[in-house]
Amino acid sequence: MEIVRYTLASASPRRRELLKEILPDFAVAKVEADETCLIDSPAQRVMYTAGVKAEKYQPREGELLITADTVVYCQGCFLGKPKDEEQAKEMLSLLNHKTHSVWTGVCLKTCLSLDFFAEESLVRIEMSDKEIDDYVATKSPLDKAGAYGIQDPLLHADLVKGSYSNVVGLPVEKLKQVIGERS
Repeated sequence: MEIVRYTLASASPRRRELLKEILPDFAVAKVEADETCLIDSPAQRVMYTAGVKAEKYQPREGELLITADTVVYCQGCFLGKPKDEEQAKEMLSLLNHKTHSVWTGVCLKTCLSLDFFAEESLVRIEMSDKEIDDYVATKSPLDKAGAYGIQDPLLHADLVKGSYSNVVGLPVEKLKQVIGERS
């Protein structure tokens, strides 16, 4: 089946910007999904949640739906979006001075198929307590998994290994490869 239309099911402005790097023309759909998941494997968890999001949308013939979920994983803890500034500070303190994983799961759905992949990147944050407080005061961490955006100027984080775009929320290199294999 030839893909003639792409749809991203995500409210994330960062995912939309990243997808524009490889697909200049796509639609955006809003889906509401319960992201609660108790799976212990980070890769399986993000693919499961991306799949839950995909369940909420039925692509038409010739349409490829793209959903994604990102989670930060450190010392056996899954870190999603913080509920408030205090939790953001707690998350950043847990991550600080450690290398941790950022996992994004992607689901690609057509009217005939459902495919998944997960990508891992390693990141290290090095910040003082005051730098964490100043960063959280910007409110930027409140809508991001792990309470940070690697692209934020006040964050002191380094990509140790893997895809930078994966840490932002969509592994565009891998996604481009997978979409190319489908064409």
